[in-house]
Amino acid sequence: MDIDQGTLYPLLRRLEDQGLLQSEWKLEGSRPRRYYVISPAGAEVLAQLTAEWRGLNEVMGKLT
Repeated sequence: MDIDQGTLYPLLRRLEDQGLLQSEWKLEGSRPRRYYVISPAGAEVLAQLTAEWRGLNEVMGKLT
């Protein structure tokens, strides 16, 4: 999936502000880079959304 960085980085910051991601700066090479990982709260939300998505797909599958 091609995502413009003008879309991606504000989204990552918003998810971090909501406590769903955590980030840290690492110095690699000539410049620092920010690395993101899912937080425990983010993992919970992901599990909930995944369950909802699977349920929706199951219902939609029964319609065809």
